[in-house]
Amino acid sequence: MGWAGRLFDARDTLVRTVLLDLSGVGYLVFGTQAGHPPTGTQWILAVAAFGVALLLHRRPVVNLVVQTALLAVAICLVDDIMINQVGASWALLEVTMRARRARTIWLAATLLAVVDLTDSIGDPPGKVASGVVGLALEVGVPVLLGLVIRTNRELSRQAVERTVAEQRRRESEGRAARADERSAIARELHDVVAHHVASMVLRVGVARHVLTDLDPRVDEVFDDVHGTGSAALSELRRLVAVLRDPDGVRGDAALTAIEPSALPAALGATVDRARRAGITVQADIDPAVGSLDAVRGLAVLRLTQEALTNVARHAGPSALAQLVVAVQDGAVHWEVTDDGRGSGRGGRPAVVPDGGGHGITGMRERVEVLGGRLEVGPTDTGWRVRAVLPHVGAASAAGKPVVSPPRVAPAGSPAPEPEPA
Repeated sequence: MGWAGRLFDARDTLVRTVLLDLSGVGYLVFGTQAGHPPTGTQWILAVAAFGVALLLHRRPVVNLVVQTALLAVAICLVDDIMINQVGASWALLEVTMRARRARTIWLAATLLAVVDLTDSIGDPPGKVASGVVGLALEVGVPVLLGLVIRTNRELSRQAVERTVAEQRRRESEGRAARADERSAIARELHDVVAHHVASMVLRVGVARHVLTDLDPRVDEVFDDVHGTGSAALSELRRLVAVLRDPDGVRGDAALTAIEPSALPAALGATVDRARRAGITVQADIDPAVGSLDAVRGLAVLRLTQEALTNVARHAGPSALAQLVVAVQDGAVHWEVTDDGRGSGRGGRPAVVPDGGGHGITGMRERVEVLGGRLEVGPTDTGWRVRAVLPHVGAASAAGKPVVSPPRVAPAGSPAPEPEPA
């Protein structure tokens, strides 16, 4: 309804009443005929009507009753009853707009009509007819306008409810679509990826028992491959569980975080595994990482696993890698560099397929969701990946969302295996 809708808003009753009172004062001062100024009685009845309207602006029914009583007195005492007629009509409008039951509206309209008709008692038929027309304006217009305003309010309320319901429906459909997508991904992981990994683990296990008199180094490789495959299967099972029922695993500490005290050991196990793969790793790990929160701790572990895996893939088993994890002023400074040895690419890995992998993308997303930044690029001799994870409080203050990662390595458990790029 635009400005009219705002003017007749239920919260602005006092504003409307003040405007009405000012209009009444203006009528008394400037609207009376020249030479016929308002009488003292007229002023008393007008001021009473103004005051009652202000005092009872939040109680429309009581205001109507008092205004109607003042109108009845004015009919008996004064000739110009315009102020009290308008006051009673406006009170009827407020009742019509705000009454909870229709019966209240019609009782109020009847009361005002009866009082107004008393002014026509004893008048000739022509004047009575004129009074009936005036009654239509005094009673009919306020009721009609009030009903229109009520209807518009109700339509607006219904429109808002429909909008909210439509938004909820879309959100529900979106959740259902995401659930279907998670289920589809879970099926693919279980039926395809997990099947092939299980087959690989089984064949390696068979090879370990069938092939005898192997070089100890080959036997160690078999053990490492078998252990890595078994750990990968465990990771896949946990990931499938998360995809199929995120709410069901949300309260499981084994799937949502990593024990801070387990982080140094997990990082050490990751470094040892990279060394067994042939990489020379120089690790400088700040002991303070053991006091990190679980979210950033798991992020550091995953970044390290991914980065060392990429060194093995792209720089070759004879590469020299340097891992630095430091905690300064609550922020975690993490960096992995390699010398590019064996790549033959002047320090830039080039064996990544044309389509690229998802390892760097996943690392960047993991860092950014914690409010940090990831830098990836070549150095003079090799490749460098580094990140800064701010303190949780600083990330929250900057407006960055901080979410829980999907799994944990409980204290004392074997370190999680490197994730594929």
